[in-house]
Amino acid sequence: MFSAAESGRAPDRMHVSSGSGVLPWVITASSSGGTARACRARTYSADMSDVLHVKGRVLVGPDEVRDELWVVGGRVSYERPRTAAHEITTVTGWVLPGLVDAHCHVGLDAHGPVDAGTAERQALADRDAGTLLIRDAGSPSDTRWIDDREDLPKIIRAGRHIARTRRYTRNYAYEIEPADLVEYVGREAVRGDGWVKLVGDWIDRDADDLTACWPRAEVEAAIAEAHRLGARVTAHCFAEDSLRDLVEAGIDCVEHATGLTEDTIPLFAERGVAIVPTLVNIATFPKLAAGGEAKFPGWAAHMRRLHERRYDTVRAAYDAGIQVYVGTDAGGSLPHGLVAAEVAELVRAGIPPLDALSATAWAAREWLGRPGLTEGAPADLVVYGDDPRADVRALAQPLRVVVDGKVIA
Repeated sequence: MFSAAESGRAPDRMHVSSGSGVLPWVITASSSGGTARACRARTYSADMSDVLHVKGRVLVGPDEVRDELWVVGGRVSYERPRTAAHEITTVTGWVLPGLVDAHCHVGLDAHGPVDAGTAERQALADRDAGTLLIRDAGSPSDTRWIDDREDLPKIIRAGRHIARTRRYTRNYAYEIEPADLVEYVGREAVRGDGWVKLVGDWIDRDADDLTACWPRAEVEAAIAEAHRLGARVTAHCFAEDSLRDLVEAGIDCVEHATGLTEDTIPLFAERGVAIVPTLVNIATFPKLAAGGEAKFPGWAAHMRRLHERRYDTVRAAYDAGIQVYVGTDAGGSLPHGLVAAEVAELVRAGIPPLDALSATAWAAREWLGRPGLTEGAPADLVVYGDDPRADVRALAQPLRVVVDGKVIA
């Protein structure tokens, strides 16, 4: 496998043959030229010799397919560049914009923050799975150094989790009381990349169940402060009783959302609140319940009920018009690189395959304000041997990953 970290440039020649008999596409590559970088932002050389030519089934959108695109100076173009001839190597496959994991934690493991080497391995695992845009839904680690790496996914950060005292996983969050919520939300709104992450509910040991973490007045003021500073707010929520206050307070998204009911689903749809179900994480609920049942039987029973109805919950949300996006919750107890598995879970829940695919591709990028395979966009794309629109399981086997116009995996 070629690694840009090893050589710093794309290979002059490459050859991949899947033997699947599907439509060919072509990469035309020149390794001359460079890519300039700036702190927290990637800039691109205008050197016209730095070219890729991609031909085949370029899936620009759910209903838009093109026969080819060009990459010049790391950016997408649909006009043939005026350059000298280049060496051409043919590959078979379909092309998608780099996939989105809208709930991921780079720099975090089950015990808290990790060192830079571990964070790098996490980001590489996501990249090699085709995830090239990550919404990091809370991390205590400073991963800004990733912005200066041309071979790693782009990250949209939500700062560090904000939780109630002793009401979240140890070493993950700022643990505070309601009186300090506005201050901390304002701080993380500035520290992050346009998002803030709250812990909306968690186990209350005295109640032996999941309960809401924040009073209504404080959460309203905190969300208003985030919006004033130009940030959106999302919240971890497993249970039912935290949802209405958060939505009526103006929250933009809810993570997991296993507690959605026929009473709150219409409210989410009316207010335009998105959800990121993280079904690959919800699959762990029975194990969590078994581990805590001796001390907290009420909580364990509740977690099992949420798990049992998880697919019905997601499908009901989708049917009501709630926007559903792909997120894996990797980085806590789960490994990275699970984006294909999460898309397959959404399909299993009853979301049509094309919409499940869009939830990690076109729609997800639009929601996060990042371009796909549009003119002038950074050339972040993934190539597959089979049509992922026909079978989302194709996402589990990317043939090539291209970041900023360079074939790196």
